[in-house]
Amino acid sequence: MNIVCLDLEGVLVPEIWVAFAKASGIPELKRTTRDEPDYDKLMNWRIGILKEHGLGLKEIQETIAAIDPMPGAKEFLDELRSVTQVIIISDTFEQFAKPLMKKLGWPTIFCNSLEAAENGEITGYRMRVEKSKYATVRALQSIGFDTIASGDSFNDLGMILESKAGFLFKSTEQIKAEYPQLPAYETYEELLLAIKKALADM
Repeated sequence: MNIVCLDLEGVLVPEIWVAFAKASGIPELKRTTRDEPDYDKLMNWRIGILKEHGLGLKEIQETIAAIDPMPGAKEFLDELRSVTQVIIISDTFEQFAKPLMKKLGWPTIFCNSLEAAENGEITGYRMRVEKSKYATVRALQSIGFDTIASGDSFNDLGMILESKAGFLFKSTEQIKAEYPQLPAYETYEELLLAIKKALADM
């Protein structure tokens, strides 16, 4: 049994925080997991900036409503789901993901959740499980699945390296240089062919 595990932001949809940085005029919020390997440090820093500027869940959700999947992402996902099971494993949050899942045709997503006050202020967040991407891949393997994984950021490396086949997609030059053993692709056509070949070889 095979299952493909994909990252969301940077792979299927644009980075939410980058879009919000542009919409809010706060360039510091462009920092993502491509830049900061420590997710807890990154999120607490983001929450601090939001509080400083009096911004909360409502403003971010308004930005997300205007975000569309990357060109070709839904077609890629549809084709992939026609040949194998697919799970999106993301460090984003339930409160962010729903409108994006609708635009992608409601694929399965495992993600985290935000803690917010009644006035919409984001006060914290809850990870579904520690090292969620790596832990999810290991859990799937423990129940009989061979995993194939792809992502673009530091927080994807655990699930990519742990899987039977793993690929970088639209990643940074730094990550590609640090992990030269990982095939790196820039187009959905290339990634789809690589995944199909990996499936055939299993």
